[in-house]
Amino acid sequence: MRRDNQTTPTGFILTGFSHFPKLQVALFVLFLLMHMVTLAGNLVIMVVIRVERGLHMPMYLLLGALSFSELCYTFSITPKMLSGLVSGTRAISFLGCAAQTHFSFTFGFMHSFLLTVMGYDRYVAICHPLRYSTLMTSRVCIQLVVASWLGGGLLGLLVTCAVFQLPFCRSHQIDHFFCHVPPLLQLTCAGGEMVATVVNILCMTALLGCFLLILLSYAFILGHILQMPSAEGRHKTFSTCASHVAVVVVHYGCASVIYLQRKLPQAAGASALTDVSYTVFTPFLSPIIFSLRSKDLKNALWKSLRKSFVVRNTRFWPGSSFSCRSGYH
Repeated sequence: MRRDNQTTPTGFILTGFSHFPKLQVALFVLFLLMHMVTLAGNLVIMVVIRVERGLHMPMYLLLGALSFSELCYTFSITPKMLSGLVSGTRAISFLGCAAQTHFSFTFGFMHSFLLTVMGYDRYVAICHPLRYSTLMTSRVCIQLVVASWLGGGLLGLLVTCAVFQLPFCRSHQIDHFFCHVPPLLQLTCAGGEMVATVVNILCMTALLGCFLLILLSYAFILGHILQMPSAEGRHKTFSTCASHVAVVVVHYGCASVIYLQRKLPQAAGASALTDVSYTVFTPFLSPIIFSLRSKDLKNALWKSLRKSFVVRNTRFWPGSSFSCRSGYH
């Protein structure tokens, strides 16, 4: 391979959804609404968990960390995708592309690690309730969250360094809406196939390892639930896991669809549409599932809303509460 064809590009062009010009306005509106719901949902979950003392327990602290990673993952991808749809500006610098790749992988891995930790938390809470307060202390919870962040950051850095140390000598046009590794490796002069294999092994090892650990946790949980004599008790116990199970199914279901579709021949732009399921749809569903399925979180949310409503009315009508109390006396 001739070295004079190898260059370090100053930037790339993201084709985005340019293969579907008639859909771009509709896609922009849809993705913007989903992005706003994702941001609002995760922010609300984080604020409610922070404010309500009744939620200061490992399960909800882990949920707050998961919402934070979801928020960061969304910010690493969606804004650039939306700007490409509305303004047609699809250029991204070399360093910007590397940063986007790093953060998307970092927070993607972090999400999987936190889901695994949440599975372990449910296992301890259900199978070892008497030892829960000693096995899942606040310190242990924080250590597990920090380990998830460090693990995600390390794997994201390894993937980014492996990809961007390669020479680029082909077109600098990335056939995707963000700096995704497979289309990036198609632009390299040499070493792309080897790096693709390494990245695939790394991703599959991390994702499958997390998934198997989650399955192991729920195998013990299911065995414990089946031993309960009361059907009501079995239902009540499993309901504490329902939101986590639903998010795990969505997370790994969309990830498996993306992995399997790479094995099949596709039309131009089809990969971008498919990858939306993982990069936009999964973060959109996650806070909705947790908000709807978690009774304690819903009650805390309504409590916070009522409290803020009362405070706002008291400030607006400073004598109203006094007048009402006086009237009843």
